[in-house]
Amino acid sequence: MYFTLKNSLLPTGVLGFVAMPSYLCKIGTADGRVVEKQFDATTKEQLKENLEEQGFYVFQIRRKALHLFQLGEKAAARPTGRRFLSFNQELLVLLRSGLPILQIFDTQIEQMEAGAFRDILSEIREDIRGGSVLSDAFARFPRFFPPLYVASVKAGEKTGDLPVTLTRFLEYQKRVEAIRAKVRSASFYPLMLTSAAVIVVLFLMFFVVPSFTQIYADAKVELPLITRMMMGIAGVLGSYWYLLLLAVVATFTFFRTLLRTSRGRLFVDKSILKLPFFGPLMIEYALTSFCRTLGTTLASGTPMVPAMQMSRGTLNNLRLEKEMVQAIHRVEEGSNLSSSLERTGFFPTLALRMVNVGEASGSLTEMLGDVSDYYETEVERRLTKLTTMIEPVLMMVMGMLIAFIILAMYIPIFQLAGTVG
Repeated sequence: MYFTLKNSLLPTGVLGFVAMPSYLCKIGTADGRVVEKQFDATTKEQLKENLEEQGFYVFQIRRKALHLFQLGEKAAARPTGRRFLSFNQELLVLLRSGLPILQIFDTQIEQMEAGAFRDILSEIREDIRGGSVLSDAFARFPRFFPPLYVASVKAGEKTGDLPVTLTRFLEYQKRVEAIRAKVRSASFYPLMLTSAAVIVVLFLMFFVVPSFTQIYADAKVELPLITRMMMGIAGVLGSYWYLLLLAVVATFTFFRTLLRTSRGRLFVDKSILKLPFFGPLMIEYALTSFCRTLGTTLASGTPMVPAMQMSRGTLNNLRLEKEMVQAIHRVEEGSNLSSSLERTGFFPTLALRMVNVGEASGSLTEMLGDVSDYYETEVERRLTKLTTMIEPVLMMVMGMLIAFIILAMYIPIFQLAGTVG
């Protein structure tokens, strides 16, 4: 059985997606059992810390072999955001219709195509028929049903209002998917332009420039410095292309290895937050995710500390997560939420004031939703500004680079034409 410690919310483009390695863990549970489970986590140290926070005693953690070969299988097994949303919309409609839970699962399983998700639903149905409640059956498969979802279902079971809590979760999921789509959309065109520029430049350097080099060598003409420099660069690339490829692979491997270590990930995350434009964007995106998740979890009836622990993973930045751990400890010791968040150093004044007002007025969940809405708008504004600014810059840089290469190779022809004239 697979277990995912926490769900990552990583935007593409600016922030990028990072595949998490798998670890086999030997842990002791609160009832005295010793079990072996598999978890996905960014680093070994972070996994151990999170397991201990959840009340487990960690005996051993070891990296699972052949992780790279299993990434495709894991990705295929997980339901996509849209598919998971569709499943829950159907579940909500059937619950509201008054059908018994077993009949609901029979209906959904019958119309679902064969695959891992259908097999999991069949197992869940058998668990429910054997006497398990719905939330416990879902909790057996955290790779498919995240902790926030299970907490929402459990809260609905306690209050007897499962459709209401599912509706709240679906609204949350739709907002998360919407902001993800906006980030992907904003990063698509710049990435496409950059890729096109790299392809064109490589084509010129590997095919066009060598052709001109041969022509000028046969003509035995004196070439200007800019042309000789361009021919030299093309010659080096043509002769030592394998070194360039090796350097790219080595750089990729270095950063991949760096991100797998706690110190390396912390260094990279700190560096991102210090960038002039992308740092504030990262913080605002993290605030949107954290406040949305925390508000939804609290509205489902989860106590403050477990809700903050559950929401911490959506910050998706080790530097921010470490500060949030300290905030959680302060809340455990009796501090209020706004003062605990203020001491993290990354919550803006406006967000802190809104949270403080929410605590004072007893409308914290609604105020957290307002904070998330506000910073979601700010993220959209920054993304729009980024795309508006970067597209013409990329076009200009690409055009100037290509024009420089072509001009460097055609200057000797212009000189010869002038001489003949």
